[in-house]
Amino acid sequence: MRDRDRLAVLGLLLGSASKIIDEVHACVVASGATDLRPTHGFVFARISFGDATVSDVAEHLGVTKQAASVLVGELVEAGYVRRAPHPTDARAKVLALTERGWACTEVANEAMIAAVRHWERAVGASAAGTAVQALATLAQGGRLRPI
Repeated sequence: MRDRDRLAVLGLLLGSASKIIDEVHACVVASGATDLRPTHGFVFARISFGDATVSDVAEHLGVTKQAASVLVGELVEAGYVRRAPHPTDARAKVLALTERGWACTEVANEAMIAAVRHWERAVGASAAGTAVQALATLAQGGRLRPI
């Protein structure tokens, strides 16, 4: 592979990620969540794993605690996230998705599944499977955050 092609691969990966983010966000907005931005989806992703605090969200997104606090505050205010007392740290709050937050997460998950199904149809199941295996190896340690 030539260096020009190596650079193109990285651009294609980033472009694909951006396209999926846009598609997922459009589906979430179409479901009625018109007050969300794409970045909120990455906050949902971390909170959905459980035991998340604002500090965890900040680390996950690669932003300051203050920036994460603003994002979480927006989601709490809109009814997508709730705060609960932390079991061992009186200063921290544990974050959890509300029913409304989980509903948005389900819409986003379905949109992501649809995107991958589209790729499978476009390149074939075997090629898509090979791509998944390669990406699983290459993306180890990568974070799920806005690009």
